[in-house]
Amino acid sequence: MANLIEHKKAHFDYEILEQFEAGIQLFGTEVKSLRDHRGKLEGAHITVRGGEAFLLNAEIPAYQPGNTSGDYEPKRNRRLLLTKKELAELATQEEKAGLTIIPLSMYNKGRVIKVRIGVARGKKKSDKRASIMKREHLRDIARVVKSEVKRSVRTLREKLP
Repeated sequence: MANLIEHKKAHFDYEILEQFEAGIQLFGTEVKSLRDHRGKLEGAHITVRGGEAFLLNAEIPAYQPGNTSGDYEPKRNRRLLLTKKELAELATQEEKAGLTIIPLSMYNKGRVIKVRIGVARGKKKSDKRASIMKREHLRDIARVVKSEVKRSVRTLREKLP
């Protein structure tokens, strides 16, 4: 499974509560464009209407803009392919206050393209600050551990004949 495009700030801006895998209905030029790693998921969201799920506001440009018809829309609504059980669960999650459904990534699974979607709750500014501090502390710890390992290896090499 190779990631084609990814919503990089999703885990920073949202707290992901649950994840689903969905198929997506695309044109051929969109498939080629995605396999070329072109597209954006930032600002996109998913809505459930009439027993169907749609990906809204995701930008997938045409593979060859000169060869596409003039009425092609890169940010058109795209239908997601989910089971009835998953659709019902997503519909109930969408109705809950404070929750949204966002795309996390698009990837290949064999010959088909799948979308990983997540039920998410938006983080507040203080939560974002806390995650930044946690990340910085982990980097500092990794830096210290790495320097200690290097020092230990250096002393071991000096003791060997």
